[in-house]
Amino acid sequence: MWLQFNPGRIVSTGAKVDARSIRERRCFLCVENLPEPQKGIVYKDRFLILCNPAPIFAEHFTISHIHHVSQILGPYIPAMLDLARDLSPQLTVFYNGPKCGASAPDHMHFQANPTGLIPVENAAQKKLHRVFRRSLDSVDILTLRDFGRQVIVLESLHRENLANVLNKLLDSLRQTVGVSEEPMMNVLCSFTDGAWRVILFPRSKHRPDVYFKEEAERVLISPAAVDIGGLIVTPLEKDFKTVNALLVESIFQEVSLPPANVDETILRLS
Repeated sequence: MWLQFNPGRIVSTGAKVDARSIRERRCFLCVENLPEPQKGIVYKDRFLILCNPAPIFAEHFTISHIHHVSQILGPYIPAMLDLARDLSPQLTVFYNGPKCGASAPDHMHFQANPTGLIPVENAAQKKLHRVFRRSLDSVDILTLRDFGRQVIVLESLHRENLANVLNKLLDSLRQTVGVSEEPMMNVLCSFTDGAWRVILFPRSKHRPDVYFKEEAERVLISPAAVDIGGLIVTPLEKDFKTVNALLVESIFQEVSLPPANVDETILRLS
């Protein structure tokens, strides 16, 4: 795990994402509300590729839908796979669920970062972590051992098969956690040597208890895809100087879905 001090991320880490706050602010991803100097690249007439105004990486992009539609992965899984392929090998695409990391839960968007800079991307390739669980419709399903949080990895050469299995995985997660809406999750997607890899972090909660403590004891870590992937962003200098591995590990365990639930989710797939 790596720790990054990044004061510019206070807007995202400290974002109010309750329903009332969302209703009362202008959507900063809608085209009409973008800063006047900001330029973008239209992708397949549906998405706009923008430079992230508070970057975590030297190259950090926000890929927002051109229309104001809710943040939900299911209908846009093919788009995510296409983006990962078309932006490869330089960039990895990632997605934060509306209830666990997306600072604009009311506007569909992905993000992209230089491939290999989020530690889980490298861990997912190492034999000591990889645990093969099963294969379904030419899609390999794995988990990662000794990683401090629960991870499900899907790998395939076949776009349609992978999209179908990922949809089934989301349905299975819904049943496991007992919700009708999208289950809480963070997702990374990359394309290398003709194959896709989807890394999914199933979540049980958005922010850890330490996030809501009184000022002296509060730690402003709000795990999203980058953080739970192993690059923890701290917008406050005091946190950067005091956060240690034990605290981060406890945060990950608190916000991750328990192992038994992950096993149940994988077994249910058919």
